[in-house]
Amino acid sequence: MTDPFVLRPRRAAAASGAPASPLQVDPAFGALAEHCADERVTDIFVNGASGLFVDRGHGAERVPEWRASEREVRDLAVALVGLGGRHLDDRAPCVDVRLDSGIRVHAVLAPVSTSGTALSIRVPRVRAADLGALAALGAFDAAQHAWLRTLVAERANVLITGGTGTGKTTLLSAMLAAVPEAERIVTIEDVAELRPPHPHHVALEARQANLEGAGRITLAMLVRESLRMRPDRLVVGECRGEEVRDLLTALNTGHDGGAGTLHASGLADVPARLEALGALAGMDAPALARQVVSAFTVVVHLARRPDGTRRVVQTGRFMLDGERLGIDEVQPW
Repeated sequence: MTDPFVLRPRRAAAASGAPASPLQVDPAFGALAEHCADERVTDIFVNGASGLFVDRGHGAERVPEWRASEREVRDLAVALVGLGGRHLDDRAPCVDVRLDSGIRVHAVLAPVSTSGTALSIRVPRVRAADLGALAALGAFDAAQHAWLRTLVAERANVLITGGTGTGKTTLLSAMLAAVPEAERIVTIEDVAELRPPHPHHVALEARQANLEGAGRITLAMLVRESLRMRPDRLVVGECRGEEVRDLLTALNTGHDGGAGTLHASGLADVPARLEALGALAGMDAPALARQVVSAFTVVVHLARRPDGTRRVVQTGRFMLDGERLGIDEVQPW
């Protein structure tokens, strides 16, 4: 070795403001590669040997020329999951993984999937790296844009809600891009999808157990570990279980500027969803209500319109409704 080993900071393209590179599709996608390369396609579904469906923004459409056997679909699923560093077999028949390209693959093997191996592939299409780009796409108006920037600047704790494919992760990533560069962001996800163009972002990802059943790392464990990493912004990509207890504890002990996302079909459904998650963590409704009201400043709810546009449609603030959690719809901008 001619030069001494010296640690040097790496200047990532995202941190320098350079445009994202085009989506790179691995050859392992085989016949699905052409659909991944189609700029209109956001989701791809393979239902065993029964058929292939793609979503071009107007719902799932069958691809009539698709032909594949159950063995071919299973081999494809195993190969794609392997690209993400996880394993798919009879002992681990349900796996979710993110590839280096940003494509997210979820696979379920037969007989758990009774119709044959099921593949659900999410292809990242939104090139909006910040709030300004999202505003240009119609995700929110000028007043909402200014308000979202104020939330980031004032270190508000934000919960972003919405259904599947409504743009929760995209909005959260754009808000994190507006965080001052001197602040340290730690994100925690089951499958790492958040990629904010920020120079001080640390991503933690849950890990499935190995073939011997050991080594599993849960979201709740990662939330606890992250508190030792001195985060200025603590973010849980999606609350779906007992990790909600640890996130609420963190946000109630001085960790301002945090955020999380939650699946919910409407703003009014959010309290019930949180109560269900709290029950998984052993929290009763009154305890959860007090923790949530103290932890989150605002709720931002997204929806996807029939034309494929994803927009901020409701905002709210948590409040106590007796001993239970309630929510009021507000328009603070």
